[in-house]
Amino acid sequence: MIEPYLRQFDAFAANGGSTSPAWLQQRRAAAIESFRRSGLPSTKDEDWRFTSVAPISRGDFSKSPEPSRVSLAELEPYLFGQPDWPRLVFVNGIFDPGLSTEHPRQTSLRRGLDTAPADLEPHIGRHGPTDTTPFSSLNLALAKDGAWIRIPAGVVEPAPIHLLFVTTPEASDAGVHSRSVIVVEAKARAQFVESYLTLRGAPRHLTNTVIEMSIGEGAWVEHSRIQRESEAGFHIGLTHVDQSADSHYRSFSLAMGASLARHDLQTRLNAPEAEALLYGLYLGNRDQLVDNHTSIFHDHPRCRSWEVYKGILDDRAHGVFNGKIFVTPLAQQTDAKQTNRALLLSDTARVDTKPQLEIFADDVKCTHGATVGQLDPMWAFYLRSRGIPADQAHRMMVAAFAAEVLDEIASEPVREALRGVVAQRLDRLG
Repeated sequence: MIEPYLRQFDAFAANGGSTSPAWLQQRRAAAIESFRRSGLPSTKDEDWRFTSVAPISRGDFSKSPEPSRVSLAELEPYLFGQPDWPRLVFVNGIFDPGLSTEHPRQTSLRRGLDTAPADLEPHIGRHGPTDTTPFSSLNLALAKDGAWIRIPAGVVEPAPIHLLFVTTPEASDAGVHSRSVIVVEAKARAQFVESYLTLRGAPRHLTNTVIEMSIGEGAWVEHSRIQRESEAGFHIGLTHVDQSADSHYRSFSLAMGASLARHDLQTRLNAPEAEALLYGLYLGNRDQLVDNHTSIFHDHPRCRSWEVYKGILDDRAHGVFNGKIFVTPLAQQTDAKQTNRALLLSDTARVDTKPQLEIFADDVKCTHGATVGQLDPMWAFYLRSRGIPADQAHRMMVAAFAAEVLDEIASEPVREALRGVVAQRLDRLG
């Protein structure tokens, strides 16, 4: 059911959207036309065959959320004990200057689409093509706001930059669309933390978010994405990363919220000697569906990628992992490894995993693997034979399974905080 979104775009274009510069209006019009042609995806589409978006199709999330006031005290539990970190806060998709902080250094840290600054034009839709998915087309057509961050060449940011996307009950039955652009120039270094959370209850809503990132030559980026929204909502996200020569991108993704959660992470190694490290952990219980799609494009020689995603599922939860590695004929001496492991804590939880390699070069080292299973009872017996109670032994084994990827979080405050968050969640599983 796409007609409500088409009507929403027409109303938006006739009001706030019409005040945007001509270049943005043109890209929005192209995006909604792409969405009109494709419609919402179905399980007949290969990239969506394990993930039905019927619950989104049956709903009407075409209205905009109502304004909402959020206090800094409400955000404190989500700041990792670091209230002084530079941050941009968006409440129901709209920038909140009162909750955000100014940045005293050379970095340009601003809001994005709502003000449509001219220097944003070369980047919107370039790093994450408009038609990557139907939801990314809809995002560009309807997003009113987002972050616009530029780290100048050679600048080393000492503290992570925190992007917080908050939903409140005022977003009930609404669509929250945000689109952000991050440009890290040559030999710069930065950390980003991207948080999605829900305050004051459990509104049924749709979060549809896109981040486009460009990493310059010799630059270093560490990026943590934490999705812990209400299980009454739906979350669709796309992260697209373009990497230049000798650049380094390190990603960690935690997905534990929303009734249906889908994240597409794409990184393109656009020049020799680039490196991408992708780590992920997804947790599901009750009837949650958690879908991670990753794509790594090795377009040039002597690039390296390393990927480890793990899932822990209980009750009737459903996990999906699809990891693609593309190696072009030019990309000789590629070194790529991909691993997906899933732990099922009940007989009714399930995982669909699909690692993919498409290799068109002959001088490469590429491996992939996937395992799905339950806890080994012999390990539980070993721990119990050492006097550890059964429940505690179970928690220890599940926590050890998650620790491999949690330990890869670059920022110590984020790593320590998420260890506690995940431990609390695991106590409720199994």
